[in-house]
Amino acid sequence: MDTKAATTYHHHHHHVIQQTKKQTSATAVIVRSRPVQFAQTLARALRIGRKEKISKKAANKIAAAKSSAATAYHHQPQAPPPPQQQQQQQQQPQQQQQQNTVVMPPPPTMQAVSPPQQQQSQQQQQQPPSVQAPPPSQVVVQVNGGGQTQAADKMANVMPVTKRTPKDYIFGKVIGEGSYSTVYLAKDIHTSREHAIKVCEKQQIIREKKREQVRREKDALNILSNSGSSFFVKLYCTFQDAERLYFVMSYAKNGDLLPYINKVGSFDAACTRFYSGEILRALEHLHDLKIMHRDLKPENILLDQNMHIKVADFGCSKIIEPEDDDTSSDKSILNDSNGGRQRSNSFVGTAQYVSPELLTEKSISPSSDLWALGCIIYQMIAGLPPFRSRSEYMLFKKILNLDYVYPDGFTADAKDLVQKLLVIDPNERLGSKDTQRYTSIRSHPFYDGLDFDTLHLTNPPPIYPYLPGNSESQELRSQYRVPSNLEPGLDDKQLTRLLGLDGHGGSSSSGSSTTTTMTSVTSTNSVPAAPAPRPRKRSGILQMNDEEKQHQLHHQRCNSKWHSLVDGNLIVKQGLVDKRKGLFARRRMLMLTMGPHLYYADPVTMTLKGEIPWSPQLRVEPKNFRIFFVHTPNRTYYLEDPEGFALEWCKAIEEMRVNTYGVSTTTVA
Repeated sequence: MDTKAATTYHHHHHHVIQQTKKQTSATAVIVRSRPVQFAQTLARALRIGRKEKISKKAANKIAAAKSSAATAYHHQPQAPPPPQQQQQQQQQPQQQQQQNTVVMPPPPTMQAVSPPQQQQSQQQQQQPPSVQAPPPSQVVVQVNGGGQTQAADKMANVMPVTKRTPKDYIFGKVIGEGSYSTVYLAKDIHTSREHAIKVCEKQQIIREKKREQVRREKDALNILSNSGSSFFVKLYCTFQDAERLYFVMSYAKNGDLLPYINKVGSFDAACTRFYSGEILRALEHLHDLKIMHRDLKPENILLDQNMHIKVADFGCSKIIEPEDDDTSSDKSILNDSNGGRQRSNSFVGTAQYVSPELLTEKSISPSSDLWALGCIIYQMIAGLPPFRSRSEYMLFKKILNLDYVYPDGFTADAKDLVQKLLVIDPNERLGSKDTQRYTSIRSHPFYDGLDFDTLHLTNPPPIYPYLPGNSESQELRSQYRVPSNLEPGLDDKQLTRLLGLDGHGGSSSSGSSTTTTMTSVTSTNSVPAAPAPRPRKRSGILQMNDEEKQHQLHHQRCNSKWHSLVDGNLIVKQGLVDKRKGLFARRRMLMLTMGPHLYYADPVTMTLKGEIPWSPQLRVEPKNFRIFFVHTPNRTYYLEDPEGFALEWCKAIEEMRVNTYGVSTTTVA
């Protein structure tokens, strides 16, 4: 009987042990298979190969970019555990193995790289009392019985390490759009902090073959966000759902640099030095981290709330690795996004700022970004990029032949700097041979007096409408701010004051009775002499009744060749002007009509080229007898009357504005 009972107990005990092992094995398989399932799912969605190698490179770059990288935790010699604890460890070996398996980190995901605090505290509780706890800035993860450790540094200014979803943000307006992504202004519901969230459609990424661009941007932003520089947008976290990828980045409230260039037409020397200096500082930091941007342009240079730059959009960037350094070989990085397959008739970047070596598919280097810097400096001063054409083919030919011109007003120092940056041979560009920072560019005469190392602490210079002086006249800079003690209106007396012809330097008091006639003005103040009066169509047409206006409109319809371009509106004033875009000017027929409207047309081809938008905020600012500014909320138009009747234009436009909006107070700014 005892033998039978013992046999039964033995079989039962053996059965229990086998069931326990099966359950433990099944649990380990399930737990260990989750990373594999996740990797397979992500690969099917994005088809990104070499994931483990790429993630390892990105992790190494992040660790190298940290200013104060923490060292990995090493175990101290362990004292023998108490007998009771030793007995528990012997009785529960399978539980320890299961726990080690459970904490195995998943493969790299689109989630922020930092483990949950709960897992960290649980591991610290499981350590023997004699083992020194890891520093709070590190987390040690044991895999398969220990022996392998992974130190995850605590990142500064990181949002809570919980899994983020779109439900954590309130999505506001669209602030940017791309070929496969949309950028939204969003607010974090937990912190009420505003962010720019770039949303990428997975199907669009696959259809347009942008997988490598998404990977490049994520890797580069991860490195730069931990590098400590303030000249780049910061990536806070990334996450995904079934259809989209989400990049949560810092929000630059003042938009990008291009609208400011378009609005004022041309930056003065102080603005150009400051912002190009900050761009140079950003390139120095970027190239020190072995990253090339390859798509540097004004649209990718954002401005934060303090008007300092934030370089963005790293979809075309290249992280230079030692094993695939392209700077000394003939291999082109244009081919790295298609698995080594050759690509023809394609390039990386934007056509107007792309360097010659990217077009010819020769070896490239960080000096490709210096070429783009030269193009941006040219555009800041001249108002337009150096290379322009209606077709990409002709544009590329101009780039390869260095076919560009310097307009009048381009300063000598700026011209010399641009010429030394826009060089066909990338090894001969200014700064390409510098070993530490771009000292040769910093020491150029154009940057005399600029302290590069304190730019991020300096208040940026104000951006005012600016036009370098033509002929011998003074620089035309709109820095005027209206005092509150001046008389309203834009009559002859006010125009005399605005032009500085009253002997008080343009700031005569309201009670002054001194009047200076325009015909008595000489060139002592660098102001052109007033032309002789000419007959013109008086703006008294505004006081006509409807019958008189219809009669004038019928006469215009029968006799004016410009009638078809003004949508049937009655022309109040017209004349040829030079419409300037930065330092470039084109002859246009300017037409002020009822409505009101300000049309401008090409007098040669007789085609309408555009219209200056009207609003109650529209203001005119005369600079002298030939040049006047028309300020709108989004742009300042530079107009020059070659016959010298700018004052008449200002009076006619101001009368039309007052008649339309009933606003009699003039604000010239």
